[in-house]
Amino acid sequence: MRTFYTLLLTISLGLLTQTLAFAQSEVNWMSLEEAVVAQKNEPRKIVMDVYTQWCGPCKMMMANTFTNPQVIAYLNANYYAVKFDAESKDPINFKGQTFENPGYKEGVRGRNSTHQLSRELRVNAYPTLVYFDEKAEVIAPISGYKNPGQLEMYLKFFSQHFTPGVQQQEWEEFRDTFVPTFR
Repeated sequence: MRTFYTLLLTISLGLLTQTLAFAQSEVNWMSLEEAVVAQKNEPRKIVMDVYTQWCGPCKMMMANTFTNPQVIAYLNANYYAVKFDAESKDPINFKGQTFENPGYKEGVRGRNSTHQLSRELRVNAYPTLVYFDEKAEVIAPISGYKNPGQLEMYLKFFSQHFTPGVQQQEWEEFRDTFVPTFR
């Protein structure tokens, strides 16, 4: 009987370990609306991945960067991560305004109309990561594919070193001395 309970405990601990490992095996993506609500309970910065369905570098970033265990752990611990299709038909409520995509055409393969929120955020290339402060104010949109080490630099700068009014020189010093650890 004791062997049975030991076996049951071992299996239960194994399942719990697998569940906890799985919990950190992917980025906790949410909508912008969900991230803004979450900020009220626990202030954090937001990073928004603005992508399109047809964008090759966006797909590469999803496959190569957002699956990196170090990126996943850092994002989930320090940011609210938002995924936003810049050509989505879905309305988005942000800062008391509803943003839509009135030019969206159903059934179009490839490029579609650009969402109003994408334009509002000054996104003009894909992928673009838009960083927001703890009050959902835009800090900066950073465009282009980023591998884990390149993304690490931006994630750590905005989460650990950014303050409103930061000067270009401070960014350049950080950038020039940064040594990536994400592999």
